[in-house]
Amino acid sequence: MMLLSPLIALFQAVFLVLWLVFWITVSGLAAILTLNGEVPLMMARRFWAPMHWRITGSPLLVEPLPDVDWSKPHIFLMNHQSAFDIPVAFAVIPVNIRFIAKHVLKWIPFLGWYMAGTGMIFLNRSSPREAIRSLKLAGERIRAGSNLLVFPEGTRSMDGRILPFKKGSFALAVEAGVPIIPMAIEGTREMLPRGSIRLRRHPLRVKVGPPISTAGRKGAQRDALLNEVRDAILQLHRDIGGQGGVPQDALTAGNDKELETPA
Repeated sequence: MMLLSPLIALFQAVFLVLWLVFWITVSGLAAILTLNGEVPLMMARRFWAPMHWRITGSPLLVEPLPDVDWSKPHIFLMNHQSAFDIPVAFAVIPVNIRFIAKHVLKWIPFLGWYMAGTGMIFLNRSSPREAIRSLKLAGERIRAGSNLLVFPEGTRSMDGRILPFKKGSFALAVEAGVPIIPMAIEGTREMLPRGSIRLRRHPLRVKVGPPISTAGRKGAQRDALLNEVRDAILQLHRDIGGQGGVPQDALTAGNDKELETPA
């Protein structure tokens, strides 16, 4: 079995790449035929995303969703453990979502085309001017009715504990005037460890909390909002068997205002 493991891992990786290319192609054609840019996102939720854990036989356990008006836009904040957090979020959240991504992904064939075509926000962290432009664009998309998924840690956790939150997503939520929905995920780090392409069978757990209002949360109130949301996500994480997180004040000084991207 040990000899077969590398071959199985290679097969799974190649299959998921081909799976991505197939559904990007199909959803692109569907968008053209229906003249509806939301169709590719719907297809990602229903068809593309679930294969990422089904291919390993991993169960996805989702706690009952809170009472939310899904017809209104929200910003979803979730802890970050693995590259598989995005497909899990796609499948769990019952509405179409967009997210903020590193600008280099724009140039990847198929994936970059899909992301640009579905209105994802590309962020160039090396250019403050472009980052501000991305922040404004994200606010416009949200006010126009889009839901946005953000990982407030800004990078994946190495040990499963939730890292300190950066402030960019909270500034965005306040500026857009939409509620924040806290989410916690556990198990994707064990299913796909950072730096590995070998998938493992491991239960995945997700819990979504009730919306938290951002109305009037400016200035010092924005820091209070960050702490309130982080406390909610830490509790959700513990509820599904997670470790909780490190202290918020462990954040490196001078690096707390970036707009977050999956890493």
